[in-house]
Amino acid sequence: MDGSPKDSATEPAPQQGRVRKKLTQPEINKIIKLHQDYRNGVFGGRRASLSFHDLEGMLFAGADLSDADFTGAALYGASLGGCNLDRAVLFGADLRNANLTGASLVRADLRGAILQGANLTHANLFDADLRDGMIAERDQKTRDIKALEFKQGAVEMQGAAMQGANLTKARMSGVVAQHTDFTDAIMVGCNLVRANLAHANLTNADLSGADLSGARLTNATLTNAVLTEAKLQMADLSGANTEGMLGDKPAGRPLEELGMTPEEALRLHAQWVTSGGAAGKLVDFSGFDLRKIGSLYKAQLTGLVAAKAVFFGLNLEGAAMQGARLIGADLRNCRLARADLRGANLKEAKLGHADLREADLSPLVVAATRSFPTHLDGANLRHADLRGAKLQGATLIGADLKDANLKDTKTDGADFTDAVGHSQP
Repeated sequence: MDGSPKDSATEPAPQQGRVRKKLTQPEINKIIKLHQDYRNGVFGGRRASLSFHDLEGMLFAGADLSDADFTGAALYGASLGGCNLDRAVLFGADLRNANLTGASLVRADLRGAILQGANLTHANLFDADLRDGMIAERDQKTRDIKALEFKQGAVEMQGAAMQGANLTKARMSGVVAQHTDFTDAIMVGCNLVRANLAHANLTNADLSGADLSGARLTNATLTNAVLTEAKLQMADLSGANTEGMLGDKPAGRPLEELGMTPEEALRLHAQWVTSGGAAGKLVDFSGFDLRKIGSLYKAQLTGLVAAKAVFFGLNLEGAAMQGARLIGADLRNCRLARADLRGANLKEAKLGHADLREADLSPLVVAATRSFPTHLDGANLRHADLRGAKLQGATLIGADLKDANLKDTKTDGADFTDAVGHSQP
């Protein structure tokens, strides 16, 4: 089905089938407390059983409701931000317009749930079950199994906000998710067989190893999405924007064009560095797809020339990369913890989800009165881990730091002019 989400995503539907029991906020608060006691092994505690209850607009924010039962519950517009809903049963629940920002739904049962217009930004849905489902009950007179009318079929999440959500290994076969925003979502190994993702926004989404067999991706936005080792048999990508999409095919010049093995090229580069240019060779890796080069752990890469090269996912932990020229390079998901990047040129580089913990991005001092700052102007650092990194004196003009972790980062003298996600001190 094409088109934008229907009005049913914004207005509660009339109840059909079983009548749900309405609860008040004080009653909800008591149930939360008893559930916490149950989880903590306190005498008198009781597991929250809220199946087929009317919980519209109720407040649960921050509560620990792991293993709770919300089967068929009406949670339209409910506040569940930051909740622990790990392993919770939300089978057939109505979660339209609910706030689940930052909620943890690890291995939660969301089969047949309605998530239209729900906000799941930064939610953790690792191994969650979002396959189709149908709620049924046994007729009291005939004892025959019959489906309840109010919910059956595929999970519906049209227009939901899934930005930055963790959907690793989530089971989403048959999900209906037109116009859903999956920007920056982690969807590694996600099962999306026959999913309807028409017009969905999958910009920067990581779909490595995902199964998209038979999925509908018509007019979807896959800009800079990662689909390495993904299954796309019978998938419909007609009209999709695949600019910058990273798949299994080389995303630049193949390594064979180096004219030597990668090992030989790296050996010559290391010789060139240690000899001050007297031996070895400065190899230009610009534009090459280096993903198959193997681990570069603590590699000698000082002065490396690799503009617009693809390093995606490589291990560069502790690498010496002082003065490296990495303009526009793809370093997403790379391990750069404790790497020496002093004076490196990383303008317009892609560093989304990169591990830069304790990396040194301070100026490269070559003389008492001469130094070169590290340039990150226009770089994409969304969701990057910069804890403990040294950014003193770095220039990050126009850089995108949305959702980056800057805890204990040293930023004295850094220029954050026009940067997104960080205010200039």
